[in-house]
Amino acid sequence: MEGLEEYKLYIKIGALLMFLTVITVAAAQFDFGILNVPIALLIASVKASFVALYFMHLKYEDAMTWVFATYPIFLLFLLITFSATDIFTRLSN
Repeated sequence: MEGLEEYKLYIKIGALLMFLTVITVAAAQFDFGILNVPIALLIASVKASFVALYFMHLKYEDAMTWVFATYPIFLLFLLITFSATDIFTRLSN
């Protein structure tokens, strides 16, 4: 019986991902000005979180697996931060 419940959960998560895709397409039809990119990134981040948690089974993993899963996100944050700092210092000169 446990296998059937897992399939139902995957179908629900898949439906949620499809719904979020519809929201992404609908949000692209409106002009939010400077908020266009943050809104799209927020929706994409939520979708990526559901994929990682349920389809990659990170929700049920131990702490060490979480360290290995979140470390690349930290490195991406550093890369973006240092790149933005470099760009903004070059623009001010």
